[in-house]
Amino acid sequence: MVSSAQVRLQALAGRATLEEALSFYDSLPLVTVDQMVGSWRGRELVTGNPFDGLLEALGWHGKTFRGVDEVDPLVFDTAGGTFALNPDLVPIGAVLRFRNVLRQPAVARLAKRVMRLARTSRPKARLRMVEYRGVVTATMCYDRQPINDHFRLVDDDTVVGAMDLRGEAQPLLFVLHRENRD
Repeated sequence: MVSSAQVRLQALAGRATLEEALSFYDSLPLVTVDQMVGSWRGRELVTGNPFDGLLEALGWHGKTFRGVDEVDPLVFDTAGGTFALNPDLVPIGAVLRFRNVLRQPAVARLAKRVMRLARTSRPKARLRMVEYRGVVTATMCYDRQPINDHFRLVDDDTVVGAMDLRGEAQPLLFVLHRENRD
């Protein structure tokens, strides 16, 4: 049976205003750290954020939470499978400055090749309970980037995330769907 939260999420999937998407996000219950453990497939929730379309253009797959202190925050697809990208090597300022260029198919193909050089097998983030928008919820904290991803529960296998990047006025909203159960 489809819940009302799933119906609302589907309605927002095409394109939503930031206000609509945040109203939906704020209506969702908190997520615990334990609920996040596992592998998750991601997709963006388009709201007009400067990052909209960028992660998907670069082959973003999702996130992997092996435990509270072992998180792969950026997992990407390649022809040979998935890999965890080392976010320490991502120049966020340059990505923001050149985001329109990076969305172009030829540039995105080249960027994907370069990104493979930044693979890592080490965790680069951790999970903590943090207050965001008035609710204490599971939050993925990057080790060396000024980014926190705050999660809210749609159902046991779906969460909505809000990427809070220091210096950016609006969060990037995204959806994660659980790939497997541990």
